[in-house]
Amino acid sequence: MEKLKTDCRHFQSYIPCAPHKKEGVHCSDCGHYDPVKERYLIIKLGAIGDVIRTTPLLQKIKAVHPRAEIWWLTHTPEILPDLVDRKLKFDLAGVLQVEETEFDYVFSLDKDFEAAAVANRARGKAKRGFILNNGKTAPADGSANHKYLTGLFNDVSQANTKSYLEEIFEICGYQLSEEKYSLPNFAEDGYRWNLNLPRPLVGLNTGCGERWTSRLVPEETWVELAQKLHESGCGVLLLGGKQEHDRNLSISKKSGAAYLGHFPLRQFVNLVDQTDLMVTCVTMGLHISIGLGKKTVLINNIFNPNEFELYSLGEIVQPDKACQCYFRPQCVNPDYFCLNSLPASKIVESVSRLLQRAQSQEAEIA
Repeated sequence: MEKLKTDCRHFQSYIPCAPHKKEGVHCSDCGHYDPVKERYLIIKLGAIGDVIRTTPLLQKIKAVHPRAEIWWLTHTPEILPDLVDRKLKFDLAGVLQVEETEFDYVFSLDKDFEAAAVANRARGKAKRGFILNNGKTAPADGSANHKYLTGLFNDVSQANTKSYLEEIFEICGYQLSEEKYSLPNFAEDGYRWNLNLPRPLVGLNTGCGERWTSRLVPEETWVELAQKLHESGCGVLLLGGKQEHDRNLSISKKSGAAYLGHFPLRQFVNLVDQTDLMVTCVTMGLHISIGLGKKTVLINNIFNPNEFELYSLGEIVQPDKACQCYFRPQCVNPDYFCLNSLPASKIVESVSRLLQRAQSQEAEIA
C-alpha cells in the first residue's frame, strides 16, 4: 500500500491502470509515472455546440499547467476529447464525485441555475465564472461581469465585439491565442458510409430545432441551393436530426440531394467528417464542422456575428433584409420573415469562395 502512487494520472483506484493492463507494471517499477500537480473542474453542461466551442480552453490549461488533471461535468461527456481526464455526466453520480473532490480551480461557465448551484457546492481554492447567490445566477468575480451583462441586456449583447471564446478565456484568466477546438471524429467507432457522391461534397444542415424557428431557412431555399450546387459539380448531402427527417426527405425528393437519415451524436459527427464543406443555420452544426476542420458557411440572422470564432475556415451569410428578432426563438416581425430575403445564390457564392480558397491552399502545400 505504501508504494502506491495515487497522485499519478493513470491511477484509477478501482480498476487496474492502463500501463498495468498493457505491461503488467506496478507503481514501484513503472516508467509511466505522471504526477498530477493541479486539478481543474470545468462545469459546462450544454448545449452540445457550446461544449464543443469551449474545448480550446483545454489546450490553454495544458499549455500553462502541463501537470493539470482536468475534470468536465456536462450533459454530453461522449463528445469530449481525450484531453479531459475525467468525463462526468451531469447526474447524481457525477455531481457526487464533484462534491467529494478537492479542486484547485473551478471554471463554472454556464449561467443555468443547476450549473451555478454545482459550482457553489464544488470545493475549489479558486472559482471563476458563475455561482448561485440567493437563488439567482451571479458572477463569481469581476472577470465574469462582461459575459453576465451581455446575457441580461440585448442592446449590450448586440454591441459586443468579443467572440464567445475571448469572453470565456477572460473569465478563466487567460488570453485567447491560436487554441483550436478539440473534437474527435470517432473513426475508431467503425462507422461505414456508402457515399458514392461527387466531390467536393457539401453538407446541408437544414434544421434549427423546435425552439429557434426564427432561424428556419425556407425549404424552397434549400432545394434551390442543392440544385445550384449540383449544377456546379458538387455532391450534396442533407444533414439533420430526427426533427428534420421529414423535411430532409422532402428536400431530397425535390432536389436529388442525398440523404442517409438521422443518427446518434457520435455517428453524426463522423458523417459530417465525410464532407468537405458544411452549410448550416444551426450553431451546433457550425461547431461540429469547425471542430473537424471543415470549411463552413454559417447562415446567421438573430445572433451577434462577432461571437463566432471561425478560424479562417468559414464565412457568415446573412439575409438581405435586417432581422428584427435578435435572440428571439420565434419571429415577431409582422412585416416580413428575414430569411425569406436570403437568396440561394448568395449562399452558393460563399460556398464557391471557400472551395476555391481550399483548392489554392492545397496547391500551395503541393
